[in-house]
Amino acid sequence: MARYTGPTSKIARKFRDPIFGPDKAYERKNYPPGQHGPNKRRGKQSEYAIQLMEKQKAKYTYGILERQFENLFDRASRMKGITGENLLALCEARLDNTVYRLGLSTTRRGARQLVSHRHITVNGEVVNVPSFSLKVGDVIAVREKSKALESINNSLGTTGQKFDWLDWNPTSMSGKFISVPAREMIPENIKEQLIVELYSK
Repeated sequence: MARYTGPTSKIARKFRDPIFGPDKAYERKNYPPGQHGPNKRRGKQSEYAIQLMEKQKAKYTYGILERQFENLFDRASRMKGITGENLLALCEARLDNTVYRLGLSTTRRGARQLVSHRHITVNGEVVNVPSFSLKVGDVIAVREKSKALESINNSLGTTGQKFDWLDWNPTSMSGKFISVPAREMIPENIKEQLIVELYSK
């Protein structure tokens, strides 16, 4: 499967959760998509279907492809601690996600584009790989030439949420990855234990 570029509201309705952020279309139609609308009788889901749905939800939320997600799970399972929490921490440590969390873009898609188009540096070096995995102490900054970009400045003007594992300096337009986020710090509504159970089969 290639990376999804279609309507985000349809996916949010599928998972019954606005995973791409505030969504007026989702609020209007907060039932699964389909030609029969909200009145269609839906059968009871199997345990496997529920687990698969949770994995798909996590993949869409972070914009990760199947092979990448499997590799992340493999890394998480070899780390000390709880596998599901390790998995979400690795997802949060991706460069594109961190750019989004710092408020440089209002969406993860936009953050991925900023990275791909070489607007972001890590420890002073331009990095254009969205899946780049950050380590504690890494400094993420807007490239000097890109500091006047309207999309970045507009996003910084509208984003008010701050995260405990990131430190943002508005003067230098740079942020620091100060710690690996604990599960209670991550706001995403993902039941990571279901994903672990799916991969354990």
